[in-house]
This record gives sequence, structure tokens and C-alpha cells, in this order.
Amino acid sequence: MPKPSDDQHQALAQLLGFGSHSARKSHYPELVARLEELEGERNRYKWLFEHAVHGIFQASIHEGIRAANPALARMLNYDTPEEALWALTDLSHHLFIGGEEELRQIRHILSQQHGLFGYETRLRRKDGSAIYVIMNLLLKPDEDGLVEGFVADVTERKLAQLRLLQLNEELEQRVAERTCELREARDAAEAANLSKDKYLAAASHDLLQPLNAARLLISTLRERQLPQNELHLVERAHQALEGAEDLLTDLLDISKLDQAAIKPDIDIYSLDDVLLPLVSEFQSVAAAAGLQLKHYIPRVAIKTDFRLLTRILRNFLSNACRYTDQGCVLVGARMRAGALRIEVWDTGRGIPEEELGSIFLEFNQLGIGRSAKRSGVGLGLAIVDRIASMLGYQVLVRSKPGRGSVFSIDVPLAEAMPRERVAAPVVVPQLGDPLPGRRLLVIDNEESILLSMAVLLEQWGCTVVTATDEQSAVTALDGIAPDAILADYHLDRGLTGWDVVLAVRARFNQALPVVMITADRSDQCRQQLQGCGVPVLNKPVKPGKMRSVLSHLLAGNGNGGGQDSG
Repeated sequence: MPKPSDDQHQALAQLLGFGSHSARKSHYPELVARLEELEGERNRYKWLFEHAVHGIFQASIHEGIRAANPALARMLNYDTPEEALWALTDLSHHLFIGGEEELRQIRHILSQQHGLFGYETRLRRKDGSAIYVIMNLLLKPDEDGLVEGFVADVTERKLAQLRLLQLNEELEQRVAERTCELREARDAAEAANLSKDKYLAAASHDLLQPLNAARLLISTLRERQLPQNELHLVERAHQALEGAEDLLTDLLDISKLDQAAIKPDIDIYSLDDVLLPLVSEFQSVAAAAGLQLKHYIPRVAIKTDFRLLTRILRNFLSNACRYTDQGCVLVGARMRAGALRIEVWDTGRGIPEEELGSIFLEFNQLGIGRSAKRSGVGLGLAIVDRIASMLGYQVLVRSKPGRGSVFSIDVPLAEAMPRERVAAPVVVPQLGDPLPGRRLLVIDNEESILLSMAVLLEQWGCTVVTATDEQSAVTALDGIAPDAILADYHLDRGLTGWDVVLAVRARFNQALPVVMITADRSDQCRQQLQGCGVPVLNKPVKPGKMRSVLSHLLAGNGNGGGQDSG
């Protein structure tokens, strides 16, 4: 009976393609040299088979594994290759984790394709543990189901891949958890900001109401003949109120800009429509500071948001007048690289170069000293920076200490001049004073403001009727139409002053002159009031502006439309 080792050697010889030719050597001397070469080749292949790094085996799809090399035995944790020789019925139990089903699939593929390459599977080791391998299987069609296989252990690589996959999943989970935490934090921050904005809007409205009453009362006192000491105190109180109003306005603007609550309304405007009102506004400011205000306005059209650009330029002019001790302020424009550069020059103290990078930060004021003459807390240029960013404009500043500064902004040019617009009412000096003897209806839900308005208007010679809603207005008017109406926009219980105005107009069947007043500076309110087609004043109301608008309306120049920033 042949020994198992003989079968192993015979299978190995068949695997390597050699048979026994010893019987022929003596009869065919011419083959001796060739047989020796073949013997040498066989020995080399045998050496490679036995010393290969990867596992090699030969199997029959009908009988099982017939030969295996030492590398396969080591791979499977067997002491000798002979231990890895299994009959076909034992392969599913000893070798393939997939069992009989996997063997059937392998046999089916080999019968169809005669080869299976890069096949990844798991094999069972002697101790029952599993390893990951890649196998190449080749079915030799001329040898009745003989399969030659080559096996590479990829367990470390596979485990590394699985570990990497696990780490990726853990990382994704951690990222998802962190993202969820950040989202919750963001939502909480947004909710806090929304709450802050609502609180700020409500608080600012509530603050503006007493400020408005105080300003009206102070203005009444300023117009009276008072002793010098008392007049000085009244003037100081007036300046303090102005500072508080400016600060509150700046805080509201910063809040709205940070929350993107302001949306640009881009249109085409003539440059003189933008700059001439500012020049007119700051002539008296410059004169009061002992300065000359000059301007150069070329005839061009720009494409911009009128209100936001005006806010930027008003800040430039205000700073120029505030920080210039003597000389002049110049506002002008010039063409630069397809845009219009609007500039404000001054002959002030200038800004040191090391401070230029910080002037657009919140609560940073230009320069030092003159603290008694300064106002505000340094929000003006921060507002400029935010508005410019929102509009996509470039703001530039040049300065030399002791010689002055130039603030500029580049604005897009329009291709053509704008169409003629219906002009907003322009306040012009009237011949005589149209206010004395006039009967005015004042509508507001705050008793303190009604009192302050009545005191000031009566000092101007007017007869004042006050009301808080439609019913009290009808009762107070007693069937006699007023000469004009001054109405607060937001009243109690969702009612608006415009609702009351429409009711009074309908009752008397007259288009009575109207001035709307509001502490609400939101875009929504602005758009609603624009639809009313009447002048609008923002609280705190400037008495001089209110008197000019009333005088214009009562002088018979028509109701007009538009909004005044107050």
C-alpha cells in the first residue's frame, strides 16, 4: 500500500508537470541530458513550492485537496502540509467558513469561467479562528477537475480596513453628535439674538417715547425768555438728550445690520439728489463749528440705496465737522475705474497710521482729547463698515496727522440719468408764520407725549386738540374739522394712527393735511408709511423739522409725500 507521502509526491509531480522517466534513461541516452535539465527544473519548482511566501495547493473538485505547501500549512496553523489535506466532504467543515454553500458557488463559477481571481473569503484555522484571504483558482480543463490555487493572507490588511471603517463610523457619529450640539447651540444663539432684537426693539420704542416727550418740553423751554443761568441748564439738558438719541439710534442700526434685517432697495439717483440735501443739512453744522463747507457735485447718476448711502455720507460729514477745529470740509466726487468715488475731505487733526486699522471697530472713537465736545460712543464708522459690506462698496480712508483726513466710498455708476420723480416736499422758508391760530389734532397713545406736543404747539400759537383713538378724536373735535393732523403710527390694540386719520378724513369729507410720526424704524414700517403719501417724522421728533413741515403743509403747498428721517 502506498504511503501518504508517496501520494503527496506523486500529486506534487503532477502539479509540476513531471512524470517518472527513469525506465527510459538507459534506453534513450540522447534524453539523459534533457531529463537532467527537467529534473533540475522540477527541483527548482519544488523548492519554490515549498518555500513560497503565499499558500499553494492542488485540489480536485471531486475529491478534495491533494497537495499543499508549507506556507499554506503555516497560514492555517498546522504543523505539516499533510494536515491540510482534506477530502471534499471535509472542506466545508475544516476550511471554508462559508461551508458547503460556498463550495457549491466556487465549483459553479469554475465550471463556467475555468478561473476565479481575486476571490476574497475567510478560511478556518486549526484553532477554529478565521483569517481573511485572497485566492486565485485555476481549473485545468485537460485534467478532469484539477484545480490549482494560490492563497494570500490579508487578515492584517482586512482588519486594518475594518478598524478604519469602524473609526470612520465612530468619527462620523462624533461629528454628527458635535454637529447636533453646534446646531442646538446655534439655534439657542439665534433664539437669544431674536429675543434680544425683540427686546431691543421694544425697549428702544419705550425709550424713544419719554425721550420724545422730553425733547418737546426742552424745546418749549429753549424758545422761552429765561434767565441766563436757567437757559444754560436747558441747553445742557438739550445736548444730553441729543447724545442719548444718537446713541439709541446707532444701537438700533447696529442691531438691524447684524441681523440682516435691512434689505437694500437699489435704484438710480442723480448725484445731486443725494448730496445737495446733505450739504444743506450740514451748512449750519459747519458754520456753528466755525468751518466752511464746500462741495463739488458732477452731473452723474448712481445706482444705490438712497437711504443707506445717505447714512454713510452723513456719518463722514458728521465726523469731519466734529473733528476739525478750523479750516473747511469738502464733499465731492470723481470717476475711478468705472465707479464714482464720493469723498469727504477735512482739515482736521488727522488720524495716526497705527490707528487706521481700528477706526471701524465698535465703540472706537477717533482721536483723543476734546472729550467735553465729543458725543456718541464710536458706533458711527462701525455702522458705515456694515452698510458698505452689505452693499458691496469699498470704503477707503487716507489721513495725515495735523493736516486732515479723506473718507471715501466707491459707488456704481448708472448708465443713464433717472426718470423724473415726484418730488418729496421740500421745506422752504414761508412768508409769515402760518401756524398761529391753526387748529391741530394730535393723536398718540402716550399721555406724556400729548401733553408735550400740546405745550409746544400752543407756544407756537396753535389750538391743540388731543386724542388717543378714533372715538376720542371725534369727541374732542366736536364736529369741527382740524387744519392738520399729527398722528403717531402705532396706537393701542393694534390700531394705527393712519386708521384714525382715514376715519377723520371720511367724517369731514376732506383730504386734511397729515404728518405721521413714529418710533418704529423698521423697513416694514417705512414701506407701510411710504404708501400713505404723507410726510413722516421719526421719534424723537426734532421740533424745528416739525415746525417746518407743518408750516409747509399749512401754507397751502399740498400734502406731498415721502419720509423724513427726523
